[in-house]
Amino acid sequence: MTELAPAYELAQVNIARLKAPLDSPQLKDFVDNLDPVNAAAEAADGFVWRLQGDSGNATDVPFFGDDWLIVNLTVWRDTNALTAFMYQGQHREMLARRREWFERLQEAVTALWWVPAGHRPTVAEAEARLLHLRTNGPTPYAFTLRTSFPPGSAVPVTREVPEGLGCSV
Repeated sequence: MTELAPAYELAQVNIARLKAPLDSPQLKDFVDNLDPVNAAAEAADGFVWRLQGDSGNATDVPFFGDDWLIVNLTVWRDTNALTAFMYQGQHREMLARRREWFERLQEAVTALWWVPAGHRPTVAEAEARLLHLRTNGPTPYAFTLRTSFPPGSAVPVTREVPEGLGCSV
């Protein structure tokens, strides 16, 4: 019996406001770990795609027209694959240190949504999803890891997120 290809994949965007320029000593550890963490993501089970700019990462991709915001836009097989990557290994270590490098933002900085398999979301699409989440809270159009929606469902699924890490950069 052949396994059917999934009809949907999970898009995720997260943004962070830098505390200092990317070439500053304060952000050296963060910048030095970008390539290894991105390589770990690409090797992770369930990873599908990530946005890359000219630098090979997305730190040079504008988001909301704000030079101090950096964006991470990826596609995963499902929420379990994304969660497994986020909360283990080097990414978990970097996530735990995020306050060293990024401002604490009051509004949502992470949004998830389902895309048809093979679709690669644009920055404009990610901006719209994040703004929708900020305005409406979790919905099938834009949701969080803590309150997600299966593809095509209006019924949320609530999950535990590891203590102290939250679900954003």
